[in-house]
Amino acid sequence: MQSPKKIAILGATGSIGTQALEVVQAHPDAFEVVVLTAQNNAALLISQALAFQPKAVVIANTDLYPTVRDALAHLPIQVYGGMEALVEVVQLPELDLVLTALVGYAGLAPTMAAIRAGKHIALANKETLVVAGELVTALAQAHQVALLPVDSEHSAIFQCLPGEGQNPIEKIILTASGGPFRGKTRQELAAVSKAQALKHPNWDMGAKITIDSASMMNKGLEVIEAKWLFDLRLEQIEVVVHPQSIVHSLVQFEDGSIKAQLGLPDMKIPIQYALSYPRRLPSAFPRFDFGLYPSLTFEKPDTEAFRNLALAFEAMQRGGNAPCILNAANEVAVARFLKDEVSFLGMSDLIADCLAKASFVAKPSYEDYVATDEQTRRLAQAYKPQ
Repeated sequence: MQSPKKIAILGATGSIGTQALEVVQAHPDAFEVVVLTAQNNAALLISQALAFQPKAVVIANTDLYPTVRDALAHLPIQVYGGMEALVEVVQLPELDLVLTALVGYAGLAPTMAAIRAGKHIALANKETLVVAGELVTALAQAHQVALLPVDSEHSAIFQCLPGEGQNPIEKIILTASGGPFRGKTRQELAAVSKAQALKHPNWDMGAKITIDSASMMNKGLEVIEAKWLFDLRLEQIEVVVHPQSIVHSLVQFEDGSIKAQLGLPDMKIPIQYALSYPRRLPSAFPRFDFGLYPSLTFEKPDTEAFRNLALAFEAMQRGGNAPCILNAANEVAVARFLKDEVSFLGMSDLIADCLAKASFVAKPSYEDYVATDEQTRRLAQAYKPQ
C-alpha cells in the first residue's frame, strides 16, 4: 500500500481549497495535509486546522496572526503570519505536492519557491502562468517538477493526452460556458449590474473568478495558461462557447481525430485527479446521465461584445510582459467594478488603457514582472472612466 501523499493547500479557505479538503476527507489513506494557508478567513482556517491537524498553518494577513496563533496554541501546529511565510512553508522537506489555490498574482512567488524546492504543483492559480509562464515552465523543467492543472478545462486537455506522447497536438479547443451574459450585445452589457455579474449559471466560484467568467477574461487567462502548460502556439488554441459545461475541453490531433473529456460541472473531479495523479481514485461524485442532456451545443464567442477575450489573445501575441500587464490591470478592474467605480464594459477600457501605457519588456526577468505588476496597478488605480 502506498504511503499518503503529503500536501500543502495554499488558499485553503477558498472555493478550490475547501473542495480539495473534501477530497482529502474522502480519501484519508491517500492524502495527508501538512500545510494550510489563508489570506483573511481566520475562523475557517482555524476550523480546518482543528479538523486536519497539519504541521503548519499560515494566515497571510498579519493582523489576524494573533487570533490564529492563540486558537491553536494548545496543539503542536506551527502558526505563521505574512506572505513571506508562504514562500517558506512550501519548502518543507516532507511535502510531496503543493496545491496553489491562491487568487491572482499572489500565487507566483510561493509557486516558484515550491518548484525550486522540487515540489510537484497542482495548479489552480492560472495567473502564475499568465504572468510569468516562460519563467515558471522553464523552472519546472529544470527542477523536474510536474505542473498538474486543476482548472477543469486544462485538466480535460491533460486527461486527453495519455497514450499520445508520439502524436503532436494540432490544436486544443477550450470550452466556455458563456457566463450569465451569453448572447447579450454591447448595448445590453453596458447596463449590467454587479449582482447580475456575480450569478454564474453553472459553476460556484469566488467573486473574482465569477466576474472574470462573466467578462470572458477567465477564458482569456486560460488561453494564455494553456499555451505554457501544453507548449502551444497562439494559432493552436481555439475557444468555443458550450453553455451546458459538460464537454470540458477537447484536443485535435494531426489526423483530424478529436478527444474530449466530459462530465458534470463539478470541480472536485479535476481537483482529485490532480492530487492523485497518475492514479484515478474512486469517488461518490454524481455521474453524468446522457438522458438528462439530449442536446449539447457549441457556438463561436462574440469577441466584440466580450472584448476581454480579444485583449487576452492580443497580449499573448505580443508576448514579453504584456500578459503580466493584462493580469494586473484585470485584477484592479474587477476590484473597481465590485466597488462600482467602473462599469462592466469599462473594465475592458481600463485594461486596454494599461496595455497601451505600461512599459513593455520583450524578455522580462522575475524582477521585471514584479515592476510591471506594480506599475500596472498604479495605472489601473489612476484610470478615470470616460
